[in-house]
Amino acid sequence: MSSTTMGHVVLVGAGNMGGAMLSGWLKSGVPGSSVTVIDPGPSASMMAQINEAGATYSKEVPADLKAGILFLAVKPQVMEAVLPPLKPLVGPDTVVVSVAAGKTLSFMETHLGKAAMVRAMPNTPAMIGRGVTGAFANPAVNADQRDIVHRLLKVSGPVEWLDSEDQINAVTAVSGSGPAYVFYLVECMAEAGRKAGLQADLAMRLARETVAGAGELLHQSPDAASRLRQNVTSPAGTTAAALSVLMADDGMQPLFDKAIEAARVRAEELAG
Repeated sequence: MSSTTMGHVVLVGAGNMGGAMLSGWLKSGVPGSSVTVIDPGPSASMMAQINEAGATYSKEVPADLKAGILFLAVKPQVMEAVLPPLKPLVGPDTVVVSVAAGKTLSFMETHLGKAAMVRAMPNTPAMIGRGVTGAFANPAVNADQRDIVHRLLKVSGPVEWLDSEDQINAVTAVSGSGPAYVFYLVECMAEAGRKAGLQADLAMRLARETVAGAGELLHQSPDAASRLRQNVTSPAGTTAAALSVLMADDGMQPLFDKAIEAARVRAEELAG
């Protein structure tokens, strides 16, 4: 990934997500010398990564710096305080990328002014390069800028571009919050296994490895999820018996419908 095409990359926020993105950028060929990290208190491991890469660290917003890419990886509740000092970094060729949940492009424009902006929603598996990101670009983002942002985001997994900013709320509900649903599925399977007579630690190991293995099979297989499910299900067998409960009219689908809608509505509320 050429640094000459993207200009200087300024990463604001050096927590888990920011650190994961920085690590991915460096591995993909972004030179550390083209990156500045702004954070009031990065961890020791993050500072070691910054120093090893030859990136620039600053506790405050550096003077006389213009960002080619201004990447905002801070928590939404601190955005209102963080954004105003960053305005001098935004020039006519800057692309602002935010991964803060619930903060709209309009909100960012209020504090940073009119600019090319991308709002993105990654999820926590991004920290191991296995996330997925939904992204929306405002009309000021040109094709070259969108390509650069795509390459920066895809270091953590696939990127899906959205037709409207409103879709970000549904993306948040499905994939942004989705890892928690899967982790809870593991908890439920393990507890059901305990109630069926297994030792609790054994039930947890079985549930955990089953979900991890099924996820990897889904990742590697070209088959649809429905086909993979059918492959496991013998007629009148044990899996079919369980699925008759999970796929009943009052089973998992209506429950997930309610859960996803609750998360979508909450994302909408947070966006104001």
